[in-house]
Amino acid sequence: MTVTVLILCGFFTTYVCASGFADVVLSCEFIEDSVGPHASSAFTRSPATLILREVFIGSDESLETLAPFVPPPNPDPRAMMFESKVSSFKIPNVDVLLHADCNEQGMMCEISRYAAKGLKERSGSDHFLVSVDVESGAFGALLILRAVAPAAGDQSSLTHVKLDLPLSQYGTLLTEVSFLVFSTVKSLSAPLGGASLLNCGFKHQDLPPDEDVHVEWRQQYRGRGRNIIEMVTKLNGAEGGAAVVHHGSEDPGMMDAGQVVSDGNASVTLNNLKVTDEGAYICSVTIGHFYGQQVVNVRVVQAPSVSLSEKKLVLKGNTAQTLSCHCNKYYPLDAQVEWLSHSPTDEEPAVFPDQGSLSSHRKQGDGMYSLSSHLLVPPGVAPGTRITCRVSHVALDAPVSVSALVEHLEEDDYWWVLSFLGITVVFFYQLIK
Repeated sequence: MTVTVLILCGFFTTYVCASGFADVVLSCEFIEDSVGPHASSAFTRSPATLILREVFIGSDESLETLAPFVPPPNPDPRAMMFESKVSSFKIPNVDVLLHADCNEQGMMCEISRYAAKGLKERSGSDHFLVSVDVESGAFGALLILRAVAPAAGDQSSLTHVKLDLPLSQYGTLLTEVSFLVFSTVKSLSAPLGGASLLNCGFKHQDLPPDEDVHVEWRQQYRGRGRNIIEMVTKLNGAEGGAAVVHHGSEDPGMMDAGQVVSDGNASVTLNNLKVTDEGAYICSVTIGHFYGQQVVNVRVVQAPSVSLSEKKLVLKGNTAQTLSCHCNKYYPLDAQVEWLSHSPTDEEPAVFPDQGSLSSHRKQGDGMYSLSSHLLVPPGVAPGTRITCRVSHVALDAPVSVSALVEHLEEDDYWWVLSFLGITVVFFYQLIK
């Protein structure tokens, strides 16, 4: 179940300079397994709060407008309040969280226990998994937090009722970030035949330098999955590392082992995009006992090529003429065709009374589509009128329009042309004899 929550627009500024830090408070849900024979679902959800201390904010952000975070006056040992200092992690694009509420962007924040296989837990510590996603796809992060004991002077006699862990004097559960996987672009569109950068990064703390780093990208589309690229190296880069490409005969762009280790950059580029490259791409990062992932949704688009069957439409007598509008090689399927007319006496184009008939969508071998619209133009349309076919599609920033000019063949001209054709036919008939 997707839960839409809002950022509390309350932050505590630690200091102000050209670039500074702020505390970000998120409304979340704590998720745990349901117990008992009468549980209505597999999981239970309860309100929780995540306080990220000392989040790095760029120089273009005004810290003076941020209100301070005020801890509750009476600490509640049942409240789920997780506090973590993240000043050592400069997370790109995290300032999106500052304005998600004001920009009316929904956000999901979920917290649950994390128990990796083989993870040795020490007395008084526990691990938690935090997932944060902004609805617009502008930011997503997965954090693994480790509970830590309050420092001297911040201790209290309170212990959390459900988690059985010591709380700070403000009633918060103090934690530190052990592992982070993030993406600054979780949804994107790319043109057919173009390139697309799939953004994914990770950060870690206090892990042995000889730990293996395993990065894998996998595509999921319409129930099918395939590996795109994967790489295994060491945190200290001692054994280098090589990427194994699975993207058919195309090279999606190699991951550099040095960049993965030094910068935590697991991004990869897909080149020469095809329709079959559309889908959800899962970036998975494993270091030791820690595992995290981000999903980047890629939409492949191609704008239609639009043309008319006639540049000039000649109306003869009382006979209606057909004008066809052809939309070729577009993706995805949805394309809208609208007919407009603009006579010499009109100030603005008007929607044509009859919108014609549409052919069925024709799918080509490369997965792209074609469509035609056929308009029957009545003989009463005034000469000099422009008839326009306007096509809208998701790959277009604005609709594409093509026009044909209406002309009339006068009756005298009509009979003259008909007589000329008759004489020509007789001439060639006599010539053949």
